[in-house]
Amino acid sequence: MPQTTALPPAILLMGPTASGKTACALALARVLPVEIVSVDSALVYRDMDIGTAKPSRDELAACPHHLIDIVTPEEAYSAALFCADARRLMGEITARGRIPLLVGGTMLYYKALREGLSELPEADAILRREIEDAAARDGWPALHAELARLDPAAAARLQPRDAQRIQRALEIVRLTGQPLAASYARREAAADTHRYLPIALMPADRSVLHARIARRFDAMLLAGFVDEVAALRDKYHLTPELPSMRCVGYRQALEYLDGEVSLATFRDKGIFATRQLAKRQLTWQRNFRDNWTDLAEVDSLAADAEAQVRALVEAALG
Repeated sequence: MPQTTALPPAILLMGPTASGKTACALALARVLPVEIVSVDSALVYRDMDIGTAKPSRDELAACPHHLIDIVTPEEAYSAALFCADARRLMGEITARGRIPLLVGGTMLYYKALREGLSELPEADAILRREIEDAAARDGWPALHAELARLDPAAAARLQPRDAQRIQRALEIVRLTGQPLAASYARREAAADTHRYLPIALMPADRSVLHARIARRFDAMLLAGFVDEVAALRDKYHLTPELPSMRCVGYRQALEYLDGEVSLATFRDKGIFATRQLAKRQLTWQRNFRDNWTDLAEVDSLAADAEAQVRALVEAALG
């Protein structure tokens, strides 16, 4: 959307998982008065540190960070909550004479912040209970089949056992009598409070990114990822349907702890899920490229990637 240079700046630094966003952000923090606002739907969860690649204690101490460790794994966090929190924090950071630096890979959050949220109907408690009762009686695949009859396009994007998304999709379709696409097309964008400087890290060689993902997952296993998930299950009431357990690696770890898969299979499935996440993130970024004329791209695998990001930011700030 159009912006005026009279607005204070806010840097958006996005990229797929394992692309080096944290390193680039901390490099900027060494030379600019920034505060980091996490744009990551996994980092919001307390006690989920290893599997989410949460910044280390030293990294967190190097620069003020926000929207990390703000809810429990039993709670939900949404794009709407993110937009409200991010806008409030951006205003507070600017008031302190500093620059908001939004960093992360949850592309829906970026899209919601810049383009607005869809005008979806609020949850209906009675209808939701009817759907839950039907799922308990017939199973979620049967509810997925019902969604396929009502909205084939929406059902095609969901797995038959994706309980939370099937429930919400059925709820919206029943409440509106329209396909999901029609509801999502109606958006209400808040007025911009900042001038965005969006930068996307785009790895030129996908195979190198895949190798990074595998190395990082192995490092997580060595750091005690399985023990972390076991401790989470002891502390919280966790189910595979919770948003926190849909974070890559965690559902697979639960399967391993329940004896459903071997350690080797858990590793393979975790790496595959992470690669799929990166693929989706890159698809989002290509869509942003088509719609955001101000988006700058940097090859995250370049030896001077951090210097390129710094140069782009300094040029935009003048």
